[in-house]
Amino acid sequence: MEKLLTLIMAGGRGERLYPLTKEKAKPAVTFGGIYKIIDFTLSNCLHSGIRRIYLLTQYSNASLDRHIRLSWNIFNRELDEFIDNIPPQKMNVDWWYRGTADSIYQNINILERERPQLVLILSGDHIYKMDYRKMLEFHRLQQGELTVACVEIQREKARQMGVLEINEEFRIVGFQEKPASPCSVPWDHSKSLVSMGVYVFKTECLVREVIDDAKRDSEHDFGKNIIPRMIKKRRVFAYHFRNNGGKESSYWRDVGSLDSYYEANMELLKENPEFNLYDLDWPVRTYQEQAPPAKIVLSGKNKELGRGVIINSLVSNGCLILGGKINRSILSPLVRVEKNAQVENSIIMRGVTIGEYARIRNAIIDEEVQIPARYTIGYNLEEDRKKFTVTESGVVVVPQGVILD
Repeated sequence: MEKLLTLIMAGGRGERLYPLTKEKAKPAVTFGGIYKIIDFTLSNCLHSGIRRIYLLTQYSNASLDRHIRLSWNIFNRELDEFIDNIPPQKMNVDWWYRGTADSIYQNINILERERPQLVLILSGDHIYKMDYRKMLEFHRLQQGELTVACVEIQREKARQMGVLEINEEFRIVGFQEKPASPCSVPWDHSKSLVSMGVYVFKTECLVREVIDDAKRDSEHDFGKNIIPRMIKKRRVFAYHFRNNGGKESSYWRDVGSLDSYYEANMELLKENPEFNLYDLDWPVRTYQEQAPPAKIVLSGKNKELGRGVIINSLVSNGCLILGGKINRSILSPLVRVEKNAQVENSIIMRGVTIGEYARIRNAIIDEEVQIPARYTIGYNLEEDRKKFTVTESGVVVVPQGVILD
């Protein structure tokens, strides 16, 4: 394999995930109970044999830095293995990262020092499993200057993404950023090919393009500026991300908005979810804090059904269910649910306490929130909107640090 350097975009403000990003970077938001979003991209790197990684961080990066130190201190610097966090250096400029391309431009000195032949650029806010070696081999065989990973999705869902138009050789001939009417793939008019935010660049080409872009009045973004210009003059290909059988597109989710984040979490609760957290051949690495086993206690003299019951849910270590009922929900570590409380279709973050007879439905409760006894969330959206964020689909989001009474 050619000498490779990997850069992960982990500096986005995460405005569409607010208030979950109120006190943490988007890649540091919890997903699936115990993981951080960044863990999925880093686990892909680990399983792909990639050990030289720079995280380009920016907003609220303290929580992300801490997670990386606790979870990913497994690489050996003496063997040229590392994960290094790189905040904006402001070398020769006086601004923060202005876009994805600008973040590379501000770190050209890394490429000059490392001198890789190829640069793999990844996003830190997507949920998927991918062996990047297959994409790198495709790039080599096509002798491409840029290869963009893409996945098939329904056309109506492609309006908020970068949509690729390809020819029969999978060379990219058109690129639409968030189009009102996405183009379809030649073999299925109901689907589109969208960019996964995964790029393989020939290093010399990448350096020339970001330097040229820095001189322009643009948004300094790969999807909006770099790729549309490159397809007119360079060899730019689409790598079609498929499952092992090659029959249909593999699982990939952009969890950049509250509704997409909620939906992707809820998909984990299906009887046979597309995204399998229990695949022992591809484990997702994260930090597992020291905590006792989860405990479920039946309450009441008669121990009737519904008191201390968990249905179709994920329950993390350290949780105490003291007579409550949990249905189709995800509980992060050290959650406490008191007797006769009910939690349904919800995501409960680390350290939350839900008081007696409280009722929570269709909600995301952020870390350390204390829900008083008999409090209700998700049953009267008009009242909820006065106090919390409520998404378009009706999910109530209670932020970290809020005090309820």
